[in-house]
Order: sequence, then structure tokens, then C-alpha cells
Amino acid sequence: MTAPMPVRPPEPPGKPPQVAPGKTPEQRRPSRLLAPLRETGKLFALAVAVARAIFRRPFQVREFIEQFWFVASVTILPAALVSIPFGAVIALQVGSLTQQLGAQSFTGGASVLAVIQQASPLIVALLISGAAGSAICADLGSRKIREELDAMEVMGVSPIQRLVVPRVLATMLVAVLLNGLISVVGTLGGYFFNVIMQDGTPGAYLASFSALAQLPDLYISEFKALIFGFIAGIVAAYRGLNPRGGPKGVGDAVNQSVVITFMLLFFVNMVLTAIYLQIVPAKGS
Repeated sequence: MTAPMPVRPPEPPGKPPQVAPGKTPEQRRPSRLLAPLRETGKLFALAVAVARAIFRRPFQVREFIEQFWFVASVTILPAALVSIPFGAVIALQVGSLTQQLGAQSFTGGASVLAVIQQASPLIVALLISGAAGSAICADLGSRKIREELDAMEVMGVSPIQRLVVPRVLATMLVAVLLNGLISVVGTLGGYFFNVIMQDGTPGAYLASFSALAQLPDLYISEFKALIFGFIAGIVAAYRGLNPRGGPKGVGDAVNQSVVITFMLLFFVNMVLTAIYLQIVPAKGS
């Protein structure tokens, strides 16, 4: 026969129940201040893990092809449509400025360099992060809240190698290809608006372009697109793998991924442009 369980005496009236001591607001404040640093560290850790998993076997060829086609299908048409007015605005603005300065002969080179070096990689990055990155984040976030990723880890399958790596590689490859498309379409749009609407001459437009442009300008444009595609894929995957608050948290994670990607893209673009202008001398200098 077991002994009866001891009964805890009731609390005397007027005395509040005893609560486990917690952290004071002063003690919680440092942890809140360090939260952005922790998130940044986790983001960089995911980037390193993805970079390592790229070279591991087996490579998910089918998943990569499916994601490549999906990313390309949702970004090709918007990229072409956006690049035309973007190139036109740059051509019109640069053409108006060069007319005021009396340097109409350099309109073509200045507008084309602006499109290739700055506008084209940024358009690619914004479209990929806004269209493809949000879809990737929503897909991974829904898998996370349905515990599919936990089931994959239990079965010994790495979610990073199985799901994240093909998506990041797809965004990088599509970004490089779209950058070439936008450069061509934007240049043609700028040529049309400068020659037709601003009474420019085709010969001066092409001559100024060949006089100012050089191959490293195209190289840095493609390199920017590659880096921007990697950043967009990593940020979307990170927020998708770490949703908070159930289905509502997935929507919040999508919004956060797009905003964080935009901030990182503009900062990285500034750094890469400054380094390029310091390393590569201007043509003719």
C-alpha cells in the first residue's frame, strides 16, 4: 500500500502566490540589443553552409531545373518590361543634362554605362527578390510549419542540400542571364529614345559608347548580378526556414525577406561600385 501524497497547505489570505523569479527589464535589454547580431550571425552561417553544400553529392539536378524554370518564368517578362522605361528614363535624363553642358556627343556612352553598371543588376535583384524570393520564402516557410523539414532531418536528409541549394543556385543563374537581357533591352530603349525623341545621331551614340565603355564594365555588371542573386536566395531561404507564429508568421517572413534583401542589395552595390572604381581605371586614363 502506497503512502498518501503530501498536500501543500493553502497560501494564507492576502499573500500573493510565489512565482519563479524572472529577469528584470534591465537584464532583458542586452538580449534584445544583441538579437539583430544573432540573426545576422545565423544568416551568415546559413550562407556558409549553402556554399559548402554546393560541392557535396548528390546534387539535386531535378529540383534545380524545376526551380530555375520557375524563377525564370516569373521574372523574364517583368524584367523586359521594366528595363525599357528604365533605359528610357536614364537616356532622357542624361541627354537633357549633356545638352545643358554642351556634351551631346557623350550621351550614348554615359547612358549605356549607367544602364549596364548600375540599373541592370539592381533591376535583376529587385525582381528576383520580389517575385522569386518571396515565393521561395513562402514555400520553405509553409514546409517548416507543416514540420516537413523536421521529418526530413529525422530521415537523415539535409533540408539545406535538398531544398535550399537548388533554389539559391537557380536564383544566381537566372540573375546572370537576366542581367544580360536587361542590359541589351535597356540599351536599345535608351538608343531609341535618345535618337528619336532627342534628335540624337546614331553615329555619335555608338561612338561615345565605344569611347567610354570597356569589357570590365560588363564583367562587374555580371558579377553584381551573381552576388545579388546569391543574397536574394539566401535571405529568402533563411526567413523561410525560421518563421514565427504559424501561418501568419510565414506572411511576415515573406515581407521581412524582401525588405532585408533590398537593404543588403543597395549596401553591397555601393561597396562593389566603390571598389570597382578604385581598382579599374577609366578608359583612356
